[in-house]
Amino acid sequence: MTTAAVPSQTSEAVELQLFLEALYRRYHYDFRSYSAASLQRRAEVARTRLNCDTLSDLQRRLLHEPDVLPDVIDAMTVQVSELFRDPAYYLSLRREVIPHLRTFPSLKVWVAGCADGEELYSLAILFQEEGLLDRTLFYATEINRRALARAEAGVYDAEKVSAFSRNYQEAGGQSSLSDYYTAGYGRVVFDRALRTRTVFAEHNLASDQVFSEVHLVSCRNVLIYFDSVLQDRTIGLFADSLARGGFLGLGLHETLRFSAHAASFTPFDEPQRIWRRTALTEVPLA
Repeated sequence: MTTAAVPSQTSEAVELQLFLEALYRRYHYDFRSYSAASLQRRAEVARTRLNCDTLSDLQRRLLHEPDVLPDVIDAMTVQVSELFRDPAYYLSLRREVIPHLRTFPSLKVWVAGCADGEELYSLAILFQEEGLLDRTLFYATEINRRALARAEAGVYDAEKVSAFSRNYQEAGGQSSLSDYYTAGYGRVVFDRALRTRTVFAEHNLASDQVFSEVHLVSCRNVLIYFDSVLQDRTIGLFADSLARGGFLGLGLHETLRFSAHAASFTPFDEPQRIWRRTALTEVPLA
């Protein structure tokens, strides 16, 4: 009796799997369900930054030199964003979602995968201009501790401000973006008042659980780095977190259409990737 041959994996694929397994078992950072193409790119970035010849060498250093962990996590996560990125999304929040959020006596907003904080400050400014900031608690979560620290600091290169300002105006900004930051020495620092009601916390969408009921989840351009199984897990977390009638905002290249949890949501502004948590009863606006 003969047995079918098992297709062999390339040495590079095996190295990547072993590296990810070591990262999970030693430090509980779980990247194993991220998309394969993204993982390969990010692992190569980590290998290059730490001057390792192979991923096996990077794995050895990760296991025996804990100090390299922050550099590895920095390389394995993507921190690309800007204030009011995709302004039409924020304009839709301002014009269409905010009137519904006003009906709640207090609000909780989860910015999942907050990166360096640009999305958080965009929402905080929007809520300030709509008179909701003082009764809103924000949760800004991120797997990368360094990025989380940068988000809490709210400091950005001044060269980015022109793009930030343009986005802000296109998103329906009611003032000048310069009202919200102080500039100096080539950097800008956003006002502390924008984050006084923010909880910054490390959270891993691949392994952690729901921590609070919220009224808005904004998680933009994160799911694109996950495989379908992890995407479903994450959307399930959002469904469990959202109050009935709450809202979910995703990135422009992300959708709920093929998710196992799609029935938990109804489209609200699908072109801008905004869905509403299915409510038991709909209360019409006055």
